[in-house]
Amino acid sequence: MQLPNQRGGYRQQQQQQGASPLAIRTKKHQLDTDTYTKMAMARVWRREWWYALIPFVIGLLPAIIWPSWWWLAGALLLTLLYVLFRSAQVTGVTQVEQTKPLFEKLGYEFDNKQIVLRRNEKEGMRLTWDMIGDVKREADGYLLSLRAPELPQELKGWRLWMAKTFDTPIFLQVPDRIFNSPNDQKLFDAMLRRKNLLPGGGPGAA
Repeated sequence: MQLPNQRGGYRQQQQQQGASPLAIRTKKHQLDTDTYTKMAMARVWRREWWYALIPFVIGLLPAIIWPSWWWLAGALLLTLLYVLFRSAQVTGVTQVEQTKPLFEKLGYEFDNKQIVLRRNEKEGMRLTWDMIGDVKREADGYLLSLRAPELPQELKGWRLWMAKTFDTPIFLQVPDRIFNSPNDQKLFDAMLRRKNLLPGGGPGAA
């Protein structure tokens, strides 16, 4: 998955990021690649475990006509190859140039219009709130999942189906411990609820 606004590489996105003076600023945090891989794998396989049955069933079909244990072995091999292929898609996200910035040590700035992922005072990457698909509140923080990017219009047929079906989750991890004060954490939580990204948002969410 290509990160929105990242087509030109990280440094080309370092325009003046005019964060509001009222923005909630956090300490720096680095999403460990192993942590991301475990969390993303869990999400993918909870959602797609049954896809692994498709190559298994296809591999067993010839056994209806020609019974043999070799078909079972072949079906298991096809299933294993599929699992390895799908898992490689997930682990590959940490190596793709467009998504590497998400695994650097970054400070977050949140205001009502945008999220700025700041490497330092001069370099930052901006995300707008409409890029966030959903938020999950965990015991020790938040997971902000990015929406899948819009697919090219020329993508048709099975290629379009593949792109939609086998997307890889991309998310921001925002632990409670990186907030500079309990009040900042409460303000952030309230901001998410106003935007209807957590339960409890009002009808006038920004």
